[in-house]
Amino acid sequence: MKTKTIKITIGAALFVMSSLAQNSMPAKPGKKTITVLNIDSKGLLVDAAQMGDIVRIELEKVDTFEVMDRYDVSYLLDKNKLKIDNCYGKLCLVDVGSAIKSEKMFTGSVELYGESIIITMRLIDVASSKVEKTQVMEFLNLPNEVQAMIGITIREMFGFKNDKVILASLTKHYNYENSTNNPNQSRLDLNGSRMGFTVFTGKTASILHDSKSNGGFDAFPMMFQFGYQFEKQYLNEGNFQALFEVIPLITGLDQGLFIPSITFMHGLRDDRNGWEFAFGPTINFVKEAQGYYDNSGQWHVSSDWQEKDANFNPIPNPYAMVYRMDSRGTAKLNTGFVFAFGRTLKSGKLNIPMNLYVIPSNSGWSFGASFGFNSKK
Repeated sequence: MKTKTIKITIGAALFVMSSLAQNSMPAKPGKKTITVLNIDSKGLLVDAAQMGDIVRIELEKVDTFEVMDRYDVSYLLDKNKLKIDNCYGKLCLVDVGSAIKSEKMFTGSVELYGESIIITMRLIDVASSKVEKTQVMEFLNLPNEVQAMIGITIREMFGFKNDKVILASLTKHYNYENSTNNPNQSRLDLNGSRMGFTVFTGKTASILHDSKSNGGFDAFPMMFQFGYQFEKQYLNEGNFQALFEVIPLITGLDQGLFIPSITFMHGLRDDRNGWEFAFGPTINFVKEAQGYYDNSGQWHVSSDWQEKDANFNPIPNPYAMVYRMDSRGTAKLNTGFVFAFGRTLKSGKLNIPMNLYVIPSNSGWSFGASFGFNSKK
């Protein structure tokens, strides 16, 4: 019996102490109420009431205030017979806030000026009749992204971090194109000149360097090239663009040669920093001749074999006949496969693509580098 009494006494004491501790703790402050009326809208298809709804939604996302429901606001305005058609200034907003018992009022404007959308947001304290915070941000003229712009402005206003890539795509005139600042892919025009050099290795380099009397070209196995890139963007989602490229080139004019080629490539470009990777077939025309290698490894064209027996009858050529690049031959179609990567640098509206590429081949790999100029029109 005594044990039971002791347990009851201890339990009661713990309950009282817990209650006293809870009562002595400071109460967690609640969110202050904030009201959004109409947001002034000029030059955009979204009217002031709709703009107010967008701001209300974005304010609720940051979860800093107790945002008054628009239907409750409408009820209180009707009840107090208040007109808010042109209520954007501090004095009017303070009067409305006092009438509907709102601690804070949120107002602002979204206006189109030339090629920019200017968003201004203000936070007003009703009790002190003071503007507590003001945030002004300038964005590109992208009307379909108004809600994202408002969300960014509100987050900046209350010290929340914004996605740097999205912020740059909406505010920087010469940022890398992406699905945000270039929603209409047909507007993208990255056609432009290309120039650079290519280096040949292996048998190809030896043939190029050999004398013309042996079927070579008397050329150094590094040649300059120039041409033009036709580029079409056919996908533009997230952080990447999918590209189709056609690049006609002329190589070797610096050494008295004329080697035309055309390359077709598919690629991906990272629109955050301009890195890209592409690959595809390349077609060119080179001179080839039929011939053979003798026992010493010396190359001969087929017409060089004129051996005859004692009766002056032709002796069949015992060597295997092959086709090889030869300056004495005729132009024939040659194919390969290109792997390229690089980065596009930006200077204002000017894009400067810089690329490295490799073409694998049994007769010797080719390596090259190119750069060019293009712009978004």
